[in-house]
Amino acid sequence: MQTHPQPADNYEKALGLFENLSSNEPQGMNPSCRSRLLTHGKKTGKAIILVHGYTSAPPQFLELGRMFFEKGYNVLIVTLPRHGLAERMTREHGRLKAEELAAYADRTVDIASGLGSHITIMGLSMGGVITSWAAQQRKEIDLAVIISPAFGFRKIPAPLTWPAMVFYRLLPDAFEWWDPELKENGMSPWEYPKYSRHALTELLNIGFVVRDEARKAPPAAKKILLVLNPSDDMVNNDMAEEVAANWEKRGADISTFTFDASLKLPHDLISPEQVGQRTDIVYPRLLELSGK
Repeated sequence: MQTHPQPADNYEKALGLFENLSSNEPQGMNPSCRSRLLTHGKKTGKAIILVHGYTSAPPQFLELGRMFFEKGYNVLIVTLPRHGLAERMTREHGRLKAEELAAYADRTVDIASGLGSHITIMGLSMGGVITSWAAQQRKEIDLAVIISPAFGFRKIPAPLTWPAMVFYRLLPDAFEWWDPELKENGMSPWEYPKYSRHALTELLNIGFVVRDEARKAPPAAKKILLVLNPSDDMVNNDMAEEVAANWEKRGADISTFTFDASLKLPHDLISPEQVGQRTDIVYPRLLELSGK
């Protein structure tokens, strides 16, 4: 999972990279799930990469992306590998590899380098871990906003996360419903209603790479913001705070913002379709924090 930077040095090259990426998206994509570039037609002062979560797609971040666009950003939302297919019951995401996630981070930062003079990358959950990897590796990033990164899961005690990852990698893959009661009706029409155990082990794999490197070296990103949700019943916030603490020990410019527990925000605090969502509070705060 070594970085292979090839940053675009101007707007035209960034457009070329994006067009090449878009043209190589797989057959059978849901049209609403294709990668998005919201551009002002030239390189701007600021560009932002928005990285959606596992089994989700660009529509998760589209409304927030439009708000950044209105503030003058060029906005890049690229579909994660093996995501966004119209066949929601596909098993394709079970073939996801950690190396693909690292390559995804490299390519999005490459494109954004030609879209704006100041580059922000923001990601949720799996997107948060990818953002963390990019923050560790890519000096082009001015601000990394890491939201509820899935370095581990609440159901698995932190010391058992590594053994669990190894164990499930050895077993045949299994797909389980995110919502066993509502099944495919419990998700947005652009989300996969099942998760793959093997895909989750790949997510943990790239997370362990970030954790190991954070103990050894400062991140390449100039500034990092960790955003936590105490009501999150999915991810282990303690493991994210451990990464942040190790970065801080190595001189990183890093800060943490925690949403109020009384908001009872869902794990996916970005997608407007989520039950219990408070985008009226979350979006303005993320816009404010990103502008500091």
